[in-house]
Amino acid sequence: MEKGNNTEIQEQAAPFDIFQWANLTDGIKNELDVEFFLFNKNFTPYTTSFAGELNNQIKPLFLFDIINFVNMGAGTGLSVRDYEMEGGASKDVLLRTELEKVGHAETLIHLIEHQYSDIVEFSESEHEFKRMKGILARFTDKDGKKFYIAKQISQGQVLRGVTAWEFRDGKFGMFEPEFGLKIQPDNQVLIVDKEIFIFNQGKFEKLFNYDYKKQLLADQKVAEIEQKYKLSFPDGLDLQSLVRERRKTANKIEKLDEIGEVPQDKVIEYADEMQLELMTDDNGAIIIMDGNDLDMFVNLINEDYIVSEITGRRYEIKSKKLLDEPEGEPPRMIGEK
Repeated sequence: MEKGNNTEIQEQAAPFDIFQWANLTDGIKNELDVEFFLFNKNFTPYTTSFAGELNNQIKPLFLFDIINFVNMGAGTGLSVRDYEMEGGASKDVLLRTELEKVGHAETLIHLIEHQYSDIVEFSESEHEFKRMKGILARFTDKDGKKFYIAKQISQGQVLRGVTAWEFRDGKFGMFEPEFGLKIQPDNQVLIVDKEIFIFNQGKFEKLFNYDYKKQLLADQKVAEIEQKYKLSFPDGLDLQSLVRERRKTANKIEKLDEIGEVPQDKVIEYADEMQLELMTDDNGAIIIMDGNDLDMFVNLINEDYIVSEITGRRYEIKSKKLLDEPEGEPPRMIGEK
């Protein structure tokens, strides 16, 4: 190989060593600072604080068991495998994946790291704890390096003042706080160095609405859409990331039988007939500014709009069943009279 070609070879980064991380973190675990964030079903984060009396509980509940599990696994043959390649979790396997693959988790971390000043403090009166999906603990060492531990919140963990009793001094009484929360002691999800380590597969999938097989199918369909249609997005936005943020839209894209059956010009004509505000740029690309535009586009390529021949009203079809073609009458194409 010629010397001049060496610059073209990029050295592949070594995989993150979770065993080394656990060993090093064990040595500084009592020096770590911790902050808490709640996030809701839309993956909007909220800051929150805790009383000093909880200091002795926080790290054992969130961190210590993860460190102990990994350190013990180093001596008992614990292996780390890719979540996308492994059939399922087992006691001898720790699953991992890249943060960028799990859209909701990546968005959540991005908001906390880069838009912290815009995050509001959680208030029960304004945000309602029943809407919270998870709790995220951010640990920071003295050098500023951070990692996150996430846990799912289920309403079964919540004690409400109006329905709960407290037991104090040998008798039951009214539960005075707005609500109480029982933190599950199990290991669930660790996010460190742009990687996600999955200690509880079921809770990870529910926590971030992530199903790899469904996501893979949606990604394949998205790639087909990008091949068949000319689309235009504002800076910083693309079809893949937008679809990952809209679960219902992703589900509809997965179910599309044939991508491109309604060609680009017919999509634009169809939108005009339905009096929809579909915009195109100077090059004829369909402009997708946000999730609403994306939903409209997907509905168009799935032929989900009709005009009633009886009332003239326009409808969006939520579900449809293909009927047999009537005898002797060919199907009418979009734009035909």
